[in-house]
Amino acid sequence: MLNWDLVWPVLAAMTAGGLIGVERTYHGHPAGFRTHILVCLTSCVLMLAAMHQSTWAFTALPGQTVVIDPTRMSHGLLTGIGFLCAGVIFREGFSVHGLTTAASLWVTSAIGVLFGVGMLNLALLAAGATLTVLAILRFADARLPHVGVADVILRWKRGEAPGEATVRDLLRSSGLKTMRLGHVIADGGTCHEHHLKVRGPMPLDIDGLVVRLGAEPGLSGFSVLPRDE
Repeated sequence: MLNWDLVWPVLAAMTAGGLIGVERTYHGHPAGFRTHILVCLTSCVLMLAAMHQSTWAFTALPGQTVVIDPTRMSHGLLTGIGFLCAGVIFREGFSVHGLTTAASLWVTSAIGVLFGVGMLNLALLAAGATLTVLAILRFADARLPHVGVADVILRWKRGEAPGEATVRDLLRSSGLKTMRLGHVIADGGTCHEHHLKVRGPMPLDIDGLVVRLGAEPGLSGFSVLPRDE
């Protein structure tokens, strides 16, 4: 017979996880709709199992007392979800991406735990707050004054690369300050690359920078990758 005390938390967890996942999928992040549903669903069903340990099909040893502690399941869940979160965080150049998606997976797991233990009001509040942060506050964040960051690679022929001061001045002419500058010898030693992390007031003048770099004598290639979470 169908136990609705088990059905509604599962359905609610799938709905909440799906709504959070839709926002991530819409913005092209690696962990999206189905991943968030599965994270929330898994957290929910495992907590439901922990909360109903009295129905488990096991027999205690004679003279032994079984102590039920559902909090141990929640500790394991929120620790284990860290491995999944680490999978969506990656580094490209000097930039780290995927932190917000990892955080959304973590809070989605917590929401599933809340549904599993029957804290409906707190679970709905947490789901609403998460969607507000991811979807609505995105627009507020875009309007706040902040500094933009970009990864820039400049490629020169071996022996023709300018000094660091010249490279910094080149970026400064586009309103960008060089935060880090690394050197790489590539293509069998025939190419000298400058790997830079630069920052400047938003919006970054990427088009202007591309025009300036395209006209720079001796520059055989370049890439400009604005950092975006």
